[in-house]
Amino acid sequence: MSQSAPIVIRPSKGWVALKLRDLWEYRELIYFLVWRDLKVRYKQTALGVAWAVIQPAFITLAFSIFFGRLVGMPSDGLPYPLFAFSGLLVWQLFANGMANAANSLVANERLITKVYFPRLVVPLSATLSNLVDFFFGLAVLLGMAAYYGVTPSGALWAVPAVVLLALTAAAGASLWLSALNVEYRDVRFVVPFATQLWFFFTPVAYPSSLVPEKWRWLYGLNPMVGVVETFRWALFSGGAAPGPWLAVSVAATCAVFLGGLFYFRRMENTFADVV
Repeated sequence: MSQSAPIVIRPSKGWVALKLRDLWEYRELIYFLVWRDLKVRYKQTALGVAWAVIQPAFITLAFSIFFGRLVGMPSDGLPYPLFAFSGLLVWQLFANGMANAANSLVANERLITKVYFPRLVVPLSATLSNLVDFFFGLAVLLGMAAYYGVTPSGALWAVPAVVLLALTAAAGASLWLSALNVEYRDVRFVVPFATQLWFFFTPVAYPSSLVPEKWRWLYGLNPMVGVVETFRWALFSGGAAPGPWLAVSVAATCAVFLGGLFYFRRMENTFADVV
């Protein structure tokens, strides 16, 4: 009986190939890690997945009182609560995915140091686990639209593409942050601050039309600008079709994601020693 040749695993050196095919081979591991994250997140909670809706709902209420009524913030022809909740929904898909994935390698220290698998699986599964929360929030958003008498637009076909773009942006940022967090543990303190600052540079509580024309090219470098504006447009045709915003967001997201992939692959051979 012939014996199969042994598999030798050697650390990579320099700028290496991405080997994305390994992700497909370990797709079951991604599924189980996503399922584990969901069970841990809502284990022994009184309200369970309702927390996925409660947080954006109360933030929307606060925004509606202070920005919608007191300030009179424009909302691109949509009722302000619907405007704010739609922006918060896709923003939290990005922000929560980035925050969870940034600390994912450190949180899975025992798994990384004992078992071989593509390390890309860890931050990507942490990002994907937020999709469940997003779908619960999307159901509430559509219910709000029915309450306000707003009919969904004919561009609903674009929603999956926008969601994929938001996940790609979150994954790209988290690849940089998770790799840096292994070596510099103070990254976990930077992430909440950076996320809050990033929020104010994203048109969640205000429309991007308020940004002066001369600064829009710089403002559009934020990948989430095109994501939020396109998400609202695809759902409710709120405002003009965000062609320029979307083009810049796609370019910025691709740059961050590809850069994060190469940096992550370059650094992953040291994770087990440093983490």
